[in-house]
Amino acid sequence: MSAEPQTFAFSAENKAKADAIIAKYPAGRQRSAVIPLLDLAQRQNGGWLPRAAIAHVAEMLELAEIRVWEVATFYTMFNLEPVGRTCIEVCTTTPCWLRGSDAIVAALEDEVGVHLGETTSDGAITLREVECLGACVHAPMFQIGDDYFEDLTAEDVRAIVADIKAGRSPKPGSRIGRPGAAPASGPKVLTGKKA
Repeated sequence: MSAEPQTFAFSAENKAKADAIIAKYPAGRQRSAVIPLLDLAQRQNGGWLPRAAIAHVAEMLELAEIRVWEVATFYTMFNLEPVGRTCIEVCTTTPCWLRGSDAIVAALEDEVGVHLGETTSDGAITLREVECLGACVHAPMFQIGDDYFEDLTAEDVRAIVADIKAGRSPKPGSRIGRPGAAPASGPKVLTGKKA
């Protein structure tokens, strides 16, 4: 992992994106852009937010730096230290736990070779435990980048990690092909059939 940068500024492309994000908010309400700007900074910086990026966002939004820290430390979507090139964020809250997240965590740790909160020695993969990712009906699940992997089994975990290690992009979504929020046994209402 690289040392924490002492300075941070948005690239020209990201500065234009940041300005467009800020412009969406009415005068005097620009602070509402703090979450999307932190996300943009994290993406630019390889998946984590150094102190300099948080200070830069605070300066852009004319906020006290502590206000930006309050947001960055509250949401698990923000990483305050370096993460691997692939960061697997596994949900272990009640719905996922009830549907087997313990087995998902065990399979991840076994396949990747590190525990939750750790990164492989080559910097390839980080495993993180996170709070609810909002896909409870498709539990157990985890997130990689912007992609959700749902209805997981230990076998699915092994296949996904094998894809990552081989440089392939695993297919996101429900591993059982479940559409939307339909029950695992299939839709029960609005099926188009008359009762």
